[in-house]
Amino acid sequence: MIRVLLILLLALLVGTGLSLGLTYDLGYIRISLGNYLIETNFWVGLGLILVIILLTVTLINTVRRFRHGTGVMAGWIARGNERRARRRTTRGLLALAEGNWPRARKLLTSSASHADTPLINYLAAAQAAFESGDHEAVDELLRKAFESTPGSSMAVGLTQAQLQLAGNRPEQALATLLRLRKESPHHPFVLKLLKNAYLRLEDWRELSRLIPELRKRSVVPESELNELERQVWQNLLEQAAEECQRSRKENPEASLEPLTRLWDELPGFVRRDEYTIRDYARLLAGLGDEAQAETLLRKVLRNHWSDELINLYGRIQGQDPEEQLLIAEQWLKHRTNNPELLLALGRLSLRNELWGKAREYFETSLKLRRNRETLAELSRLNAHMGEEEASIKLLMQGLETDHGLPDLPMPRA
Repeated sequence: MIRVLLILLLALLVGTGLSLGLTYDLGYIRISLGNYLIETNFWVGLGLILVIILLTVTLINTVRRFRHGTGVMAGWIARGNERRARRRTTRGLLALAEGNWPRARKLLTSSASHADTPLINYLAAAQAAFESGDHEAVDELLRKAFESTPGSSMAVGLTQAQLQLAGNRPEQALATLLRLRKESPHHPFVLKLLKNAYLRLEDWRELSRLIPELRKRSVVPESELNELERQVWQNLLEQAAEECQRSRKENPEASLEPLTRLWDELPGFVRRDEYTIRDYARLLAGLGDEAQAETLLRKVLRNHWSDELINLYGRIQGQDPEEQLLIAEQWLKHRTNNPELLLALGRLSLRNELWGKAREYFETSLKLRRNRETLAELSRLNAHMGEEEASIKLLMQGLETDHGLPDLPMPRA
């Protein structure tokens, strides 16, 4: 109520002031513009000035409202485009999941420019193009993905490397991954894909250098990593043996230093693995150094028994075959019912030309376990001892065992 009274009082004062002012002649206003002269009463001129000011303010407000209306319209249009892009992106991802590659690629690519996350659109479209076999389009879509989102180098590079590996292009994948590793040396997924690329390329030396980093970053389970490490070093041993073989073709007296040096580089748990020891001993024997192979196997078998290794021990000729037989017979005292040891003793007896003893060992081994190796050895021995009938019988038993022949009636001899 007080506010209304104040306003009325103010209006009354202003009105009174104007009425008093109009009773006095305050002169006139003259405006000269070039050859034109405008002359008017002071109060009329003041009124015109106020009208001009009012029109100017009205015009400015009208322009502002129009611009605001245009912005609202543009925002409405933009929001509509975004809604359509989201719908098309969803349909594109569904098509990708359903395996409809052409439709997925079309929907994802067309909606990428208005999508909230164009990176996802382009990466998914690249996957669809890859599945369609269009590798040129894959590279183009990955380039657009990189350009669409700052800081997407790693995501785009990882997708590219995965597609290159899936497309059987390990050399290109390796180049991509090496570039990514420079950006992020310890990135777990980069390391994992790098491991896959080296495996595809059978680059065992680089894999051996990568394994410590894989173990440190826990990229793969420990059991899988141990198996991978065995595989890597076994292949490196084979490569070293091949190198020694080539050297010996040129120079029969060439040393086995590349192979023995590599053996010394092996991690401890790999050197204790019986299958790695077996492979190394076989490589030594194959290169003519059976004595060193026999020494290695003897040392291992004293502390760690292995049927795999005793089988190989029976096949290898040491420097002293008689001593080799005696050592193996000492092991028999603690393993009297081991068929592999008995087979090895039979072979060592043959090497010492102890025919009867060899046959006894073979026959005892067969009683404990029917084994085609033992059958073959005993059959061969019987044939050379003039017992052809027994030899043929053993061969037939071996064939029946190998091929799983059914028990059927046969004519009598």
